[in-house]
Amino acid sequence: MSGPGIPEGTESGLPFEPVYGPEALAGWDPESQLGRPGQFPYTRGVYESMYTGRPWTMRQYAGFGTAAESNQRYHQLIAAGTAGLSVAFDLPTQMGYDSDADIASGEVGKVGVAIDSIEDMRLLFDGIPLDQVSTSMTINAPAALLMLLYQLVGEEQGASGQQLTGTVQNDVLKEYIARGTYIYPPQQSLRLTTDIFRYCQEHMPRWNTISISGYHMAEAGATPAQEVAFTLANGIEYVRAAIASGQDVDTFAPRLAFFFVSRTTLLEEVAKFRAARRIWAHVMREEFGAKNPKSMMLRFHTQTAGVQLTAQQPEVNLVRVAVQGLAAVLGGTQSLHTNSFDEAIALPTEKAARLALRTQQVIAYETDVTKTVDPFAGSYAVESLTDDLEAAACSLMESVEERGGAVAAIETGFQKNEIEKAAYRIAQEIDSRERTVVGLNRFTIDADEPYEPLRVDPAIEAQQAERLARLRAERRQDEVDRRLDDLRKAADGTDNVLPSMKAALAEKATVGEVCDALREVWGVYQPPDAF
Repeated sequence: MSGPGIPEGTESGLPFEPVYGPEALAGWDPESQLGRPGQFPYTRGVYESMYTGRPWTMRQYAGFGTAAESNQRYHQLIAAGTAGLSVAFDLPTQMGYDSDADIASGEVGKVGVAIDSIEDMRLLFDGIPLDQVSTSMTINAPAALLMLLYQLVGEEQGASGQQLTGTVQNDVLKEYIARGTYIYPPQQSLRLTTDIFRYCQEHMPRWNTISISGYHMAEAGATPAQEVAFTLANGIEYVRAAIASGQDVDTFAPRLAFFFVSRTTLLEEVAKFRAARRIWAHVMREEFGAKNPKSMMLRFHTQTAGVQLTAQQPEVNLVRVAVQGLAAVLGGTQSLHTNSFDEAIALPTEKAARLALRTQQVIAYETDVTKTVDPFAGSYAVESLTDDLEAAACSLMESVEERGGAVAAIETGFQKNEIEKAAYRIAQEIDSRERTVVGLNRFTIDADEPYEPLRVDPAIEAQQAERLARLRAERRQDEVDRRLDDLRKAADGTDNVLPSMKAALAEKATVGEVCDALREVWGVYQPPDAF
């Protein structure tokens, strides 16, 4: 029996035994289910040496206000020892609108940095050599635009696309399921995704073309089993779309990457990551006939669970993030972002962001978890949980397949409904105090200490509008119009849209103008519950 405030079973609703022994692994074959680290089915990690050679990439997610303000934060993070940058964009940018659009009012620079044109991208990376850093960009529907702007700035610095390393999230299917920052209908979005695959093979071969995300589904309430199942089902849909467009699986699959959450339930999270690797390896080899071992490797970035942070007693979040970060490391992540303790209140302060990075550095350099590959291998509890999670995720993936695949299931609302039911169950458990959240429903105090959050200056909206007016007055408008017309023609045909998109951006077309050109041809997605 679980104690007060501790629900029975795992987060996925699977049994959690008080004691595990050899009987938990009866009939279990270590050779086929585990293998060696760096070998099929990659249960123990995608690389032979994992962190015994070097630690994971410490990638801190940041972006707010203007490009100049975010640039200052990036320089601070680099000085503090971060090895990779991760860009957060504001809501108008994520939705493909310029800062001076009516619909952007009140949202400019609030949840990320405002990027309207190549001029903003130049400012964002001023003084940062793009051939020496790895950059991840959390952007989906307009992913191609932001990636191309990054490439253009890199070229201005003297770095070719062949030298640039990083990741663009580019996972629009999960937007229809859990997040909502989509623009175009699913089929057109899939076309744009596969155009990015093809473009990067030729022009940016070291770039990860997609980060297939379970994180946002988990933040919406998905259980670990749902997170794995729906993420991998989306991955299958992307692979099918790329193959249908004429691409060979072993030419694009090695650049696929994934993005998961890491919760405080450490043992289940470790098992989740192991199960996800094993499932993906079998899918790629057996369903798609992949031959290249890199095509079968599930490489992933992890972010600690923002949804588990509390505004009450926010300093307790430092403990939560440390546990979550440790779970990601023990699970074999390739890169990690640790949330700042104050993110449940506002954008992180400089001190909070530095403490979040220091959390990773303590795990890497002051513990012994990096001294051996896969410390939990052979654990009765973790191996049994891994098998249970694999079975539960595969069952959900079969349910998606029965509905015609990820896109067809999305159009019926299947994944969204399943996640909402799980979120409701968790909310009920918290309200009834069956589930303890320290500082929220147990171990509370009368009042927290005063805290001064970081605030974004509302004047930046007017500043961005002024920058846009100046840019439009100074650019060659006839060239912009011609390039946007070329983009419309490409979108209406079968040509890859990225070359004409890049040409328009180079002529100082704005993010909103490029997205509007595609909206004119492809339309805008309306979810089923909006009809």
